Amino acid sequence: MTLYHPKTGKPLQRGRGATLSPDNRYARESRQGVDDGWRPEEIAPPPLVTTATALKTRRIITRNDSPDVGFDRSINPYRGCEHGCVYCFARPTHAWLDLSPGLDFEARLFYKPDAPALLRKELAESGYRCAPVAVGINTDAYQPLERRHQLTRRILEVLVETRHPFTVVTKSALVERDLDLIAQAAARRQAAVAVSLATLDRDLARRLEPRAAAPQRRLETIRRLAEAGVPVTVLVAPLIPVLCDAELEEVLAAARAAGARHAGYVLLRLPHELKAMFRDWLACHAPLQADRVMSHLQAMRGGRDYDARFGHRMRGGGPYADLLARRFRLAWKRLSFEPPVALDCSAFRPPDRHLQMSLF
Repeated sequence: MTLYHPKTGKPLQRGRGATLSPDNRYARESRQGVDDGWRPEEIAPPPLVTTATALKTRRIITRNDSPDVGFDRSINPYRGCEHGCVYCFARPTHAWLDLSPGLDFEARLFYKPDAPALLRKELAESGYRCAPVAVGINTDAYQPLERRHQLTRRILEVLVETRHPFTVVTKSALVERDLDLIAQAAARRQAAVAVSLATLDRDLARRLEPRAAAPQRRLETIRRLAEAGVPVTVLVAPLIPVLCDAELEEVLAAARAAGARHAGYVLLRLPHELKAMFRDWLACHAPLQADRVMSHLQAMRGGRDYDARFGHRMRGGGPYADLLARRFRLAWKRLSFEPPVALDCSAFRPPDRHLQMSLF
């Protein structure tokens, strides 16, 4: 069934998350629609073709000093994400490539072919100090593009070979492909996986995350990881007021039953262009709930759509945010979740520095 935008009347792109493709915030020019007399429903949108372009980079390990996350370094083998999650906080980063955070983000993708070789080089540097590295934080390292390029697997091969601890965050069942590597590292207390799960409602998930694994499939992924001895965290993210916050306890219970040992949550974040994009998505897919969603969200963000302050952006503030935090804590305790496992950094073995020059 073709869906039409309630304001413009134009048909929406089937199987895509974004309903709005704004010009990025750095664009020198902007576009504006005009009425030329044709009814929008008479003009079908051209097929949206996904492209993947090689991206050269000098380094692959990204550093951060955010107090909101439990790591200081990460690796992202891809830019853009075909999962098409409308709420993705990474969408605005496509502005750095002079592209739209809308459909460009989920259709014009970039991969870093030198990532495994760069990782070897950086791990071999004399000043490198080992600490857990998070794989796939900005965009999912197991998005569909990974099936063809296998950059994430090759990165994990380097990390396992050097006994370097790592974590993975994903909403893809493709992570099961690399269970041989992840389980091997987990047996040495050097790997953990977090599976993102915002809702168990298949219809809502299809609209929010059109190309990610179905919620029930993610529960199966949690089960398979846990059975292989991998410590698994369920990450209720994003927690969206009105749309899915009522499911918080149900999601945690289902994940715990599947084998998740740890749990966390992140409140919906709407940086930069994402504010207008999410409002447009609500108008298309949840018009009767739109005002309540934004009202609750603003109540937790000091009257704004988003507050980027450290210590506030992940949880929000105010009575409603406090209620969500209390509900999470009570469910966490009732379901006997455990604190995250501490990964072992003591066994790290740097690659042979004398062999690195042969890679370049």
